[in-house]
Amino acid sequence: MEAVEAFESARPRLMSLAFRIVGSHHDAEDAVQTAWARTQAAGTAQVENPDAWFATVTARACLDILRGRRRRAELPLLADDVPSGRMSADEAFLRREDLSRALLVLLAELSPRQRVAYVLHDLFAVPFDEIATVLDTSTPSAKKLASRARIRLHEAGVAAEADAEAGSDAAVTSGNGPAPAGGVDRAEHLRIVDAFLAAARGGDIARLVRLMAPDAVRTADAGLLPPGVPATVHGATEVAEETRAFIDRIAVAAPMLVEGRPAAVVAPGGHPWGIVRFRIEAGLVTGIDISPYAPAGAR
Repeated sequence: MEAVEAFESARPRLMSLAFRIVGSHHDAEDAVQTAWARTQAAGTAQVENPDAWFATVTARACLDILRGRRRRAELPLLADDVPSGRMSADEAFLRREDLSRALLVLLAELSPRQRVAYVLHDLFAVPFDEIATVLDTSTPSAKKLASRARIRLHEAGVAAEADAEAGSDAAVTSGNGPAPAGGVDRAEHLRIVDAFLAAARGGDIARLVRLMAPDAVRTADAGLLPPGVPATVHGATEVAEETRAFIDRIAVAAPMLVEGRPAAVVAPGGHPWGIVRFRIEAGLVTGIDISPYAPAGAR
C-alpha cells in the first residue's frame, strides 16, 4: 500500500488519538497534518509497522502542541477561551466519537507527558517502549507517567469511564495505587449526581424533587446566571423547576469528584466552564452550588 493510502486509512484513528491528547478538533487536525508532513519527509519504505509509525509521529506532534500551550499558560483550554466555531466542532467530534466528557476534563489537567503516556497506553494500547521513544525517556519512566495519570483519574471518579472507553479493565486491576478512602460512599454519591443530571436532561421534575431534600438550596455565582435569575433558590420543587431553563448546560455536564466531593463539570466540547457541587445527606441532595471552573491547582 502506498504511503498516502496507508496514512489516509489510518487518519480516523489518528484523529481520535490526537483529539484525546490535545482536546481540540482544530489542534488534532494540525497534529495529524504535521504527522503526515513528517511522514513524507522521512519516507516509510523501510518502516515495518506504518500504523505504529503514524501513531508515534502524531503523538509527538500533539506533545509539541501541549508544550506550546503550557508555555503560553493555556492549559487547560477553558470554554470561555475557545471560539464558538471551534467549540461547535469539538462538541460535534465528542458526540460522534462518544467520548467521556469527564475524562477529557481530567486529561486536560495532567502534564503533557502524563497525558500522552496515558492516552497512548491505556486508551490505544501502545507499548511502553514505543511511548518512551515518543517522550524521549526510559520505559520505566513512561510507565510511571501513565500510572500517575491513572491514579488521578481514579481520584476523580472517572476511572470506570476511562476503562470502558479503552475496552478493558486494565486501569482497575493494575495495582497502581489504592482506591481512595470512602470509595463506596463516593460511588453512591456519584450515582445520585448522575441520576439528578439524567432526570434534569429528561425534564423529569417529579424525579428531581424525589432526589432532593424538601429544603434543598441552590446557590450560584451571579456571573454564571442569566440576568434576573436569583443567586439563591430555596426548596426542592423550586430548584427542580429551574432546571428547565438550563437544559443546554445540563446536557453538557458530566458527574465526577472534585476535591473528593460529588460534583458535575459543565464542559461543552470537553472544555470546562463551571462546577456544580452537590451536598448529599442520607441519600438526598441538600445543596447545589454552581461556580466558575478553576484548574485543580487554582482551587
